[in-house]
Amino acid sequence: MKISTDILKVNRQKLLNAFPADLKQDVEIVADFLLDKNFDIHPTVEQEVILDGNKLIIPARVYFNNPNETTGNNLTIKQQTILNCIYLKHHNGFVRQQRLEKLIDNTFDYFVIPYIFQLLGEYVMEILEVADKHINDKTIDNYLKFFHENPKYRQQIESRMISYWDAYYRRTKYKKLNDYIGKQIFNRIKKSERTTSVW
Repeated sequence: MKISTDILKVNRQKLLNAFPADLKQDVEIVADFLLDKNFDIHPTVEQEVILDGNKLIIPARVYFNNPNETTGNNLTIKQQTILNCIYLKHHNGFVRQQRLEKLIDNTFDYFVIPYIFQLLGEYVMEILEVADKHINDKTIDNYLKFFHENPKYRQQIESRMISYWDAYYRRTKYKKLNDYIGKQIFNRIKKSERTTSVW
């Protein structure tokens, strides 16, 4: 079904609201790329976060076909990073995992942090295993900065992670919460927080 022009305009603005203002020109190019593909966004569910003191409103889910690997190659590296962040909100978990793998080596763009962090509150083990690779010595300060700016959201994601462990994994080999990768990630971040005096 073809999405109406009015909805596409709303969706374009939602994408602009989901990234820092200094990325506006790049986000507009990515938006044009996506809106040609009958791109749609969940109309009501979204997450408000603070990034460098500025409010972003990130959609919870996006809906569109996954382009093949070569589609989007004419985008700059920054624009591809923005595109991959948007894909982390895709309704298909396999697509989220695939696009997350493309962001593993990005250790310098602060704007990717809320997109990756949100995945820690999901129940898909394979996605958590990939996210675990991104949270390392090179990126930990960015995560700690994001947590400092968003303490309630941090608690919300950690609580969601524990709830999914309880629902899906506690009767598996991960009987103890501390054996679960989601909890191990949070424990590692907390340990780093205790040894860092940045905040």
